[in-house]
Amino acid sequence: MRKHIIAAAIAALSLSGVAVAHEAGEVILRVGVAHADPDVSSSKVKLNGRSVSGTGVDVGSDTQLGLTTTLMIMPHFGIELLAATPFTHKLTLTQKGYSDFKLGKVSQLPPTVSAQFFFLNPKSRFQPYVGLGVTYTAFYNEKLSNEAKAAGFSDLSLKNSLGLTGQLGMDYALGDSLFLNAAVWRMGMSTTAKMKGLLGDYKVDVDVDPWVYFIGVGFKF
Repeated sequence: MRKHIIAAAIAALSLSGVAVAHEAGEVILRVGVAHADPDVSSSKVKLNGRSVSGTGVDVGSDTQLGLTTTLMIMPHFGIELLAATPFTHKLTLTQKGYSDFKLGKVSQLPPTVSAQFFFLNPKSRFQPYVGLGVTYTAFYNEKLSNEAKAAGFSDLSLKNSLGLTGQLGMDYALGDSLFLNAAVWRMGMSTTAKMKGLLGDYKVDVDVDPWVYFIGVGFKF
């Protein structure tokens, strides 16, 4: 996905276009494809409060429709809201010396609010920017796999998350109100997963911390 974003940025810079001003009071809408690639760090799974050696949980990636809206509050500064259709991640239980176990899946929505700084003259057609904000992640629709149910697991749940998020991005004008956009976020996303089993209660802390890659088009209003 990173290669795709870089290639798109190079292609955009080769196109001719007119300047698109990012001026105070303007609203910038961007729509495109968002790919969430978790950079997972997991604690050991605890059974009835005791850690099980060599265990952990992995979280799969997913691609969805992404949407961002930026309000330019002054030249060079904007406030952005990031939204997306729900991401669904496969959950895998791991243990050293054993095959990975398909635990189930969970959906999540990560609305993110960021303050953005645009480096160049507001009338420049190339607009690189950085952002810093907060992500609230709502986990829901937890479902155990058939294998997990057959093994006696039940009542899977994940705790919602609040974390800091950093962002890098760029706009490139194709016209007065149309431009290409590419961006990447590093989201702080931590959760605690719980479930019940034949031997008791299971619990594991997981830092999901996804990289989210976005490529799309933008419109200025």
